[in-house]
Amino acid sequence: MTLEHDYFEGDPAAPVLLLLHGTGGGTGDLVGLGRELSPSSALLAPAGPVSEHGAARWFRRLAEGVFDYEDVVVRANQLADFVLGARERYGLAGRRLVAVGFSNGANIAGALTLLRPDVLTEAALFASMLPVPDPPAHDLGKTRVFLSNGEQDPMAPLPSNEQFVKLLRERGADVTIDRHPGGHQVTLAAVAAAKSWLADRRQ
Repeated sequence: MTLEHDYFEGDPAAPVLLLLHGTGGGTGDLVGLGRELSPSSALLAPAGPVSEHGAARWFRRLAEGVFDYEDVVVRANQLADFVLGARERYGLAGRRLVAVGFSNGANIAGALTLLRPDVLTEAALFASMLPVPDPPAHDLGKTRVFLSNGEQDPMAPLPSNEQFVKLLRERGADVTIDRHPGGHQVTLAAVAAAKSWLADRRQ
């Protein structure tokens, strides 16, 4: 599986960051965030393959905040296949991979952590929701997830995010929660917290 994407090589000792943009974004949207989180990292930045009235997305939705869950599963596996192909293409075998996603990109990364722990075990997610309501009971004991959400976010309401946290923890994932008083955004404090989380992986 191939997706339109950009790739920037980095220090092999640093994690590879998989950058997943929000609705209407593109491959360059999260490059600055990636550089802030880990300046020396290689960056893999694909573009969402679904068009919603011309806006790129990772999966279909039926309405604002209402996901087409069947399509989420299909697209998460499509993204997993892309990541596996990119690992081979760019010689990334054996290197640590961390997804960094915002909004719709955070949701597809969340789906990937639940559905394909063989591909993704670390993710820093900003403004995420529960991506799939009844995922398989995979062992996520090796999975780490950082979740930053706004307490006043109408597009990613906290109850949905809290359901996501519950599912992750029930499956054994190590979950770090960051809350801010704002809305649908990435705050400077959240970036600092995510950077610390990224650097603090337990060996």
